[in-house]
Amino acid sequence: MTQAGTRFSIGGILYLALAFTLGAYFTFAAVQGDYGVFRQVQIRAEAETLRIERDRLYEELGKMTNLTTRLSDRYLDIDLLDDRVRDVLGYVRADEIVIR
Repeated sequence: MTQAGTRFSIGGILYLALAFTLGAYFTFAAVQGDYGVFRQVQIRAEAETLRIERDRLYEELGKMTNLTTRLSDRYLDIDLLDDRVRDVLGYVRADEIVIR
């Protein structure tokens, strides 16, 4: 008599184990690898943070450019010059009282 049940051979079991292992590896790499989903989210968040920093620095550059232009030889703002001298060098007029 022949046996009615089916039996897996060693080769078939090894083939299934190898296929499962490769599938698990590629799934893991697609989610958490160097180019995976989590890394892409992290890169986007970092790019947004850097964009905000860049905009803040452009704004600061605009302010510095404005102050530099106002203190240049071509356009001198006396009030700004007076303010900077008082702030940086600590100068006061003889008729002023300074409270710190």
